Amino acid sequence: MKNISLIIFLLAIVSCKGPEPRRAVKKSSGNIIKESVARNKRLLKEEEELFKDIIEKDTINKYIHSDVGSWYFYTSKNNESNYTAKPKDLVTMTYTILNVNNDTIYSYKEIDTINYKVDLQELFPGLRHSVKLLKENETATFLYPSSLAYGYHGDNKKIGINLPIKATISILKIKKENQ
Repeated sequence: MKNISLIIFLLAIVSCKGPEPRRAVKKSSGNIIKESVARNKRLLKEEEELFKDIIEKDTINKYIHSDVGSWYFYTSKNNESNYTAKPKDLVTMTYTILNVNNDTIYSYKEIDTINYKVDLQELFPGLRHSVKLLKENETATFLYPSSLAYGYHGDNKKIGINLPIKATISILKIKKENQ
């Protein structure tokens, strides 16, 4: 009887160990992220080639490459001022959005004149950056890759997914933050 009690006691001690953590059924190797990065790089390269073709065919305008990846040319330049919009300035502007074939997506009339508090309100990334490149009474046309436009989501209305766009922006007034 002592032997049976001893065996039961030893079995109870040996079998009482802590809970084992569950093992992952499937390990993520990061392939989805790598595939997404590769797809985005491929898309950007295609869009840059498209812009290169557009720029080469446009012999009238001189395009400037911005530091964030858009291309633009001035249709109206203000040589009397040096001030460009800074964060928190209030900018009054109009803009229109076209596809790269110059078909209007949103007209000036549809968008209307807007007042934009620089970097404090939501606009698509390319437009947020472009506002800070222009001075009061300047107009420029920008080419945006889809990553600077509405990206992989579009705008859920007229702009589709991964669509590069053109925008013509006119800065009507810049009110400095401290005015």
